Amino acid sequence: MLLPIAQPVPLAVMAPGFRLKPIGVAGAGFPSPAQDWEEDAINLVELLRLNRAASFVFRIDGSSMVDAGIADRDVVVVDRDVTPRSGHIVIAVLAGGFVCRQLVHRGGVPYLEARNSRQSYPEQIADEQTEIWGVVRAAVRDYQR
Repeated sequence: MLLPIAQPVPLAVMAPGFRLKPIGVAGAGFPSPAQDWEEDAINLVELLRLNRAASFVFRIDGSSMVDAGIADRDVVVVDRDVTPRSGHIVIAVLAGGFVCRQLVHRGGVPYLEARNSRQSYPEQIADEQTEIWGVVRAAVRDYQR
């Protein structure tokens, strides 16, 4: 028995985005010499391109993609209008539910693979019963949780 799937809501119907003003540049290796650098306010809706009819947001539940940089409770931005290719992280519909996996072609056969070297996951061929729902474009993480 297949369970009903909740239908995501397009983000293009959202109200205009809130703008954030960056305070400066922070070096991620050496101190930044760009201390006088200034940027206009950032609109997160525009930055993440959430104002497109084909963009959706999912919250990740589980740790199957940690080696791909996507952790439990992260939020991912998914595009429905991108053609999935081998190597893309995708949202797929399996057994009536959404899963996040990497699409990989081996020997001409498409597979959906988990990316967690500490866990074992069953091999999943992306056959005609599998719907590749969209391609993950961005991930957002709350480091305080």
